[in-house]
Amino acid sequence: MTELDSINRRILAELVANARIPITELARKVGLSKTPVAQRIRQMEEMGLIQGYRAILSPLSLGLTHVTYVEARLTDTRQKALEQFNDAIRAISEIEECYMIAGGFDYLLKVRSRDMTHFRQIMAERISALPHIHATTSYVAMEAVVEQNWTEI
Repeated sequence: MTELDSINRRILAELVANARIPITELARKVGLSKTPVAQRIRQMEEMGLIQGYRAILSPLSLGLTHVTYVEARLTDTRQKALEQFNDAIRAISEIEECYMIAGGFDYLLKVRSRDMTHFRQIMAERISALPHIHATTSYVAMEAVVEQNWTEI
């Protein structure tokens, strides 16, 4: 892990809270002038610590109120099969997150949908058709308690 001084940590915390903060305001908040703050940000970008900036959309405002976690087990876990599965999973826009898991199943998917009917359609037409899929188990989320809790850097 990259060692960060207290000023870089404060810069990152401010950027996490609001990536569109003007450099002037950010500089004022961390107690430096604009040029050193801009240089620090550029250095952290070049180091790969800051990977980019993006708009975070509200899934709820987009009508995607239904979250289901899906355990996926594959018929084949050799490298070629995993690559095929990974490529195919990336093409399903409703899959918000996907992790390869060490344990009793191979992948954990976070699926966002409008409702149960929409989720069933995604399962039937997209997830069940993935290469090397053997079995799935689904868990419907009832409430989001914590989502992206990056409060300390």
